[in-house]
Amino acid sequence: MSSAISVASQHVYWVPKESTETIHEIDMKRSRFIAYANRVESVDESRELLDRIRRAHFDARHHCSALSIGSKREIQRSSDDGEPSGTAGVPMLDAITQRAMPDGNNTLSDVFVVVVRYFGGTLLGAGGLVRAYSEAVSRVLDEMPLNKRALVQKFSILTTAADAGRLNFGLRNHGIEVLDTSYGADSVRIEVGVFHEPEAISRLHEVVASISSGSAQVDARESTWIDLGR
Repeated sequence: MSSAISVASQHVYWVPKESTETIHEIDMKRSRFIAYANRVESVDESRELLDRIRRAHFDARHHCSALSIGSKREIQRSSDDGEPSGTAGVPMLDAITQRAMPDGNNTLSDVFVVVVRYFGGTLLGAGGLVRAYSEAVSRVLDEMPLNKRALVQKFSILTTAADAGRLNFGLRNHGIEVLDTSYGADSVRIEVGVFHEPEAISRLHEVVASISSGSAQVDARESTWIDLGR
């Protein structure tokens, strides 16, 4: 989708790329802090990830975690997992919610982080633990590949087989996200998504009318969230 289209901030947020787990380890006074970052879309999914990481590090003393889900971070969770209250889970969650994204906004969500701690024999104190858990999450997020996620209005465009190729190319050339193309016996249906903004929707109709000389039919469908630049 074209970045030239203005999109309201409440309709865009940042997420980890799908199916990508990022891991980063830091050491502090011989304690090892191994941070895992994953994309999640439900609390159940985060529990499954935590169980897997616990099994992989069954001999570790702590498996602390933090979670943010939703475009407005409607779901937030954190766990100290035996560390002194407020020294692990909350700093980890703060590292997510306060993180500045490439566009300057702090809208990272749909992310689950786990920090596994292997105790090194030296007590770090409350301040040291806060710094260690916060830094571990910040470092793993530094390395985590990101996508923008946007609320789009879906449209179905019905056209002829003769016009389908030209229309498909023209839509993409104008920065309009083509989601699917299905071919029938006498027609072709192109599914597209445009930013959930009046000017973007109006632009779609103008582009389709221009390329098809007004012959293509455009029908609105449901709104949905999609990753941009997939």
